[in-house]
Amino acid sequence: MSHKAVSPYLILAVSPVAIVLVLLASVMYGAKSMDWTVVRDAFFHFDPDNVNHQIVLHSRLPRAAGALLIGGFLAMSGAMMQGMTRNYLASPAIMGVSDGAAFAITLTMILMPNGSMLGLVASSFIGSACGVALVFLLSWMMPGGMAPVRMAILGTIIGTFLSSASAALAISFNISQNVSFWFNARLHQMNPDLVKLALPLGLIGLAVALVLARSITIISLGDDIAAGLGQRTFWVKLATMACVALLTGVSVALAGKIAFVGLLIPHMTRYLVGVDYRWVVPCSGLMGAVFLGLSDVLSRFMNYPFETPIGVVTSAVGIPFFLYLIRTRGGGERAA
Repeated sequence: MSHKAVSPYLILAVSPVAIVLVLLASVMYGAKSMDWTVVRDAFFHFDPDNVNHQIVLHSRLPRAAGALLIGGFLAMSGAMMQGMTRNYLASPAIMGVSDGAAFAITLTMILMPNGSMLGLVASSFIGSACGVALVFLLSWMMPGGMAPVRMAILGTIIGTFLSSASAALAISFNISQNVSFWFNARLHQMNPDLVKLALPLGLIGLAVALVLARSITIISLGDDIAAGLGQRTFWVKLATMACVALLTGVSVALAGKIAFVGLLIPHMTRYLVGVDYRWVVPCSGLMGAVFLGLSDVLSRFMNYPFETPIGVVTSAVGIPFFLYLIRTRGGGERAA
């Protein structure tokens, strides 16, 4: 995908406007629509006795902000994974990262039922790192395991195992209702305090991703070329996976597993801006935020007045695209 359709500066300029519009739409529309004046007054003349103001600031705003953050984090994670591994099927949901995070959260709820939110995010980060490390270790040990489709299949197997183990543990310890949140993404149950905690952690991950972007571009050319250009490939890959684990761990802790954002958006971004990850990573983040924010708004109207799970919306776009990639690029090794 060396095609470059638009200037990355255009995406960087337009995306913030789109994010603001999506944020407003998310706050205004739902089972109960809010007039613009109500939203404005909730922000600038908040009345604690006004139920509509409470809904806007304590329910819809955290949900909208969380959706934007999660979309951005997952899209950047997918972009970094695809560039680092040169695997066009790599994404947090497929490579065991999200399932590892959810499994770790399940263990945390069993072992430390009264743990802090920071502990929850920390366990999600550790689980993400362990999940992706397990997939890469087994892929490296198996003949031909690093091929894109084989690695995706192995990641799916590991993810299914971790998901099943989490379900079994949840049933055994009678916490199925609590754990179901992280395996069935529910943006409408977004915790405002968790959003506040996730924001600085996500900004750290974003800063690291931007620092690593140039090195990921070089590694995407191949390990031999990268080493010849002076890249310390092992340390770059380790730092990249740590960044992916942090961003994905924060995302899962916020709202559970959401599939296909990290697979779909990086491909769209590379098609638009080219294969320089100094542009791919930030543009993926912005486009991922807009995509998931719009998906969240759409989920409220697909079966109005009932909400459709966000995973249904993302899967409706992601599954056909996933099958298209397998059909058209089945045995390739290049993610660009």
